[in-house]
Amino acid sequence: MFKKITLKNGLRIITVPQKNTEAVTVLVLVKTGSKYEAKEINGISHFLEHMYFKGTKKRPSTLAIAETLDKIGGIYNAFTSEEYTGYYAKTVSTQFEIALDWVSDIFLNSTLPKKEVEKEKGVIIEEVNMRYDHPMTYVNVLWSKLLYGDQPAGWDVIGTKRNIINMTRKKLVGYMDSQYVASSTIVCVAGNIKSDLAIKKVKKYFSKIKESKAKKKQAVVEKQSVPELILQTRETDQTHLCLGVRAYNLFHKDRYVQKLLAIILGGMMSSRLFTEIREKLGAAYYISTASEADPDTGYLVTQVGVDNKKVEKVISAVLKEYKKISKEKVSVQELKKVKDYIKGKTALLLEPSDAKASFFANQELLEGKILTLKQIFAKIDKITSNDILKVAKDIFQPQKLNLALIGPFKNKEKFKKILKI
Repeated sequence: MFKKITLKNGLRIITVPQKNTEAVTVLVLVKTGSKYEAKEINGISHFLEHMYFKGTKKRPSTLAIAETLDKIGGIYNAFTSEEYTGYYAKTVSTQFEIALDWVSDIFLNSTLPKKEVEKEKGVIIEEVNMRYDHPMTYVNVLWSKLLYGDQPAGWDVIGTKRNIINMTRKKLVGYMDSQYVASSTIVCVAGNIKSDLAIKKVKKYFSKIKESKAKKKQAVVEKQSVPELILQTRETDQTHLCLGVRAYNLFHKDRYVQKLLAIILGGMMSSRLFTEIREKLGAAYYISTASEADPDTGYLVTQVGVDNKKVEKVISAVLKEYKKISKEKVSVQELKKVKDYIKGKTALLLEPSDAKASFFANQELLEGKILTLKQIFAKIDKITSNDILKVAKDIFQPQKLNLALIGPFKNKEKFKKILKI
């Protein structure tokens, strides 16, 4: 069972003891990401994450940072999203204190050397280029832009090349001082640990964390009255597209219904869309449907890479399945299959200590509360075919439809004509 405490300074500590593992993961999440940025510094959360690997007083170089955990076979990394930034280290449990010392050191003591800021600009610009050259990835950037436009929720997490080039140490330090504070931070330790000892050590290593109120994010504005479309023309051998609808956020009572709905449509190899698009039509190698729910936004989206000549046929086929599931009840057998799928897969995915750390810390950070797997599964078990039908009817409506494409097309009017449900 997990244990959670909140210190007087607002820092939250979560411990998740785990038997039958030799591993331990230390994860630090801070509640700031691209949704917390102003336009002129869009990308700063991601840039700062990179800079945390450039040196501290104790470990004054990138090499010193890396070697600390390389010497003991540790796994370590960091990540930035719209909602949060995270840093973690995973080691054998006997090296727990090294992992904790390392994570706390880069989180609290990074020096952000000016010369490294200048060098890292080139690295991040190459990351921008890499993602752009990978349309399967980049179509998701277009999808967010289509849904949310010129506001933080619609900007790319990585930022613009212009902002990257104009980044300064002063901007990074100002953002760090504003956002990296105790009340916005969670330290989660999962794996082969004893909770009381882990909490004691976390208190020790994070004793110097700053205390203040972080800047809040801008409220997301959503408005749409007709189907919307964005097309990026490129000479590709395959068209990559995202087709979906605005839906529910993290606090909506039907968020788990939406999750099951997405899996029925395209969340597994025996799902409706995988069977129809890949197996019957032979029109795509990959196709999947996902339900995304953040504190203030949510959507259901199908992503597919398709033969350029079959794009319209595939879009129509996806829309046909959207319409069908909003008109006809899911059978008892299919609903049972999807419930068993999500419970079985989730249980398997949550075996590693790093997955457990993310599961508990993410809930606390984004929702302010933590449900156990047993509690979540109980909610899923209560979902009926009528619930699926009700949600499908609500979200699969013309005015909620959105389509983002990358492919060798210049005229988007033909796509607009078929964007109906």
